Amino acid sequence: MKKITIAIDGFSSTGKSTIAKQLANTLTYIYVDSGAMYRAVTLYAMQHKFISESYFYVDNLISSLHKINLTFKFNKELGFAEMYLNGINVENEIRTLEVSKFVSKIAEVSEVRKKLVEQQQKMGINKGVVMDGRDIGTVVFPNAELKLFINASAQKRAQRRFDELFKRGDKVTFDEILKNVEYRDHIDSTREDSPLTIAKDAIVIDNSEMTLDEQFEKIYAIALQVINKS
Repeated sequence: MKKITIAIDGFSSTGKSTIAKQLANTLTYIYVDSGAMYRAVTLYAMQHKFISESYFYVDNLISSLHKINLTFKFNKELGFAEMYLNGINVENEIRTLEVSKFVSKIAEVSEVRKKLVEQQQKMGINKGVVMDGRDIGTVVFPNAELKLFINASAQKRAQRRFDELFKRGDKVTFDEILKNVEYRDHIDSTREDSPLTIAKDAIVIDNSEMTLDEQFEKIYAIALQVINKS
């Protein structure tokens, strides 16, 4: 069966990563979480005091980009690849609300996007890849055979994110999660470099009222159709 490139874009907390992982595992494709890469750079910036709620030393981050090494390492027990920042597993650290507060600002920096897009394109050079993010179908893989855009209401997305973090033991409130979701939506959609937009040839799926199984069955069927036609 011919391998294709599958690009999945959408707003934050729409479950892009979940469906991308499922799809990649079922098709035995490589899965790349582009958001994890931006989160790892954000964590680096936070660790080095380049960004906080009161300042953002963009030039310091840009001059340090060559010191940032990002890799994915597959975890057999979990069934997916985890994010490593300069050789250290940061999979849990990058999923916190603290990182979520700053990741959209980091993703606005053109030099950061250029560095990460180049890495992402290399990862998918041989096809057989499922990648999710904000600009995968429009910038990273504009010629992807299948482009999906996942959406859901801000309230639904905030509730899912809240449930995820609460289950993990993080001390968060629904209101601050909703505020973060709406803030990231605005930043992601209005930034100058590669704003979040729907690719002209993307299939839009609103999963507000879908279960995970319903969403997977729908998207898997679409993927098989595209693969069989390729």
